[in-house]
Amino acid sequence: MTEPLESPAIGSVGAARKALLERQRQLEQELAQARQATHMARRQTANAVREPDSEGEAEGWLITYLDMMTLLLVLLVVMLAFAGKGKGAGELPQSLKPLSEGVLPAGSGLLEQAGRSLRNGESDSTSNPLQGLPVDQLGKDIEVIVKEGSVSFRISSEILFSSAQADLSLEGLRVLQQLVPVLNSSRHDIVVVGHTDSLPIRSARFPSNWELSGARAGSVVRYLESNGVARQRMRAVGFADTRPLADNSTLEGRASNRRVELILETPQAAEMSDD
Repeated sequence: MTEPLESPAIGSVGAARKALLERQRQLEQELAQARQATHMARRQTANAVREPDSEGEAEGWLITYLDMMTLLLVLLVVMLAFAGKGKGAGELPQSLKPLSEGVLPAGSGLLEQAGRSLRNGESDSTSNPLQGLPVDQLGKDIEVIVKEGSVSFRISSEILFSSAQADLSLEGLRVLQQLVPVLNSSRHDIVVVGHTDSLPIRSARFPSNWELSGARAGSVVRYLESNGVARQRMRAVGFADTRPLADNSTLEGRASNRRVELILETPQAAEMSDD
């Protein structure tokens, strides 16, 4: 039997199939080439992006290295300056000497001298507050009490005033007249303090010992002012019976507590009393 012949339709289908397969292989090759080209382009782009960072890192390392070398050089110069030729060990060159060795000698500055003179002035005024005061001219009726930074002149109220009165007596005027030159020989402030005993007083003029002690201190201040003592230096204070010297239960104690004190205050003592 003879083989059947292929029909023209079947032959055209086979040719078309071969053409499609060939076209598919071509497309696959083109796709592979495109993928390879894309991969190469990405690598080139990545390298281009990384190159500046690499250069920056290299420059940063170089800057660090140069800083370290500069520091070592400075340290070497300082060591050579300390151990320079013709200078003793540890001696600084003139350009590196401290400021205290400049205009003023170390330890003898103007501030130190001023502080020393100030301290000496304070010690002179407080160590001997009677210095320059003619206390030898005072009579026996004035008691002189020396304390740290002050001098007090204590006078019994029995000499200065009559009982329960604040007007100076003739004997009181005589005693205070002896005290005026002493007060004028000093420039310190003067505090005139009046004291009473604890016996109460009730009168139209003095309702209590507060008024009596204050009035007596004021009478002394007015007399001193009229005899040339600057009023800016003085102040009058009344303490009544709050600062007794002795026991108020006895006649002698009450007599000691009735007194007037004139206190010369140095500036230091005035600040302590204000505090």
